[in-house]
Amino acid sequence: MSTPEQSQLGRASAYADQYDAALLFPIPRAAKRAEVGIAGNPPFFGADLWTAYELSWLNPRGKPQVAIAHITVPCETPNIVESKSFKLYLNSFNGTRFTSLDEVRARIRQDVSEAVWRGAEHGGSVGLRLITPDLFDQQQVHEQDGLLLDRLDIECAQYQPAPERLFANHDEAPVTETLVSHLLKSNCLVTGQPDWGSVQISYSGAQIDQEGLLQYIVSFRGHNEFHEQCVERIFMDIWQRCRPIKLAVYARYTRRGGLDINPLRTSHPQPMPHNIRTARQ
Repeated sequence: MSTPEQSQLGRASAYADQYDAALLFPIPRAAKRAEVGIAGNPPFFGADLWTAYELSWLNPRGKPQVAIAHITVPCETPNIVESKSFKLYLNSFNGTRFTSLDEVRARIRQDVSEAVWRGAEHGGSVGLRLITPDLFDQQQVHEQDGLLLDRLDIECAQYQPAPERLFANHDEAPVTETLVSHLLKSNCLVTGQPDWGSVQISYSGAQIDQEGLLQYIVSFRGHNEFHEQCVERIFMDIWQRCRPIKLAVYARYTRRGGLDINPLRTSHPQPMPHNIRTARQ
């Protein structure tokens, strides 16, 4: 089984510039899911929305080409891809000649799909969209919609996940609301480097105490875990502690190494959000 400690994270790495699919390093989701009480099929749907800003290759005449890649990895996949290995993989396109944009698209979709579905009884495919320079001007910047929790003047003293701060008022009528915070920060599981993000929490059910929810979000500040794992931990803590009827947790993390990772976990099927970056991304 691949573990984070076996990846290239925190190590000096040679940057290959010739295409090499073997650079992708899948890590099973199961171990971290077990930590938050998930055994077997998880109680959520969703995906990890990746944006790769540093994608380049050579055309048949050796002229560099560039694009932005949007990759959608379903949360049902047994693996995530460690982000540094993803960067090394994309770098391996830099000195490689491809016949067309379609060939680049097919290679990325095939390679990433194989990595994230590796070990599954039945495989699948990731979603992939390549945005070429003629469409760059159409790319939007938009903050997550919702009521800003950060307006609250709260005292913060816990910087490891504190699910005990979460509670909901089940004695009053249910509500439907969307809450947003820009104060999410966690750290890389292996290197301890900071990961900065914004999180949107949408739910229906007993009203969640907003001060406690914000204190809970802030409590991730000293926590070491990958983006996908943090979002699943947030989802499960709210789901178990506050018992909403419906719940969706969507985080957008700032880019590192030319990549941003934006996990969505939802208790009910819903369309994937458009992969639109925020100002900090």
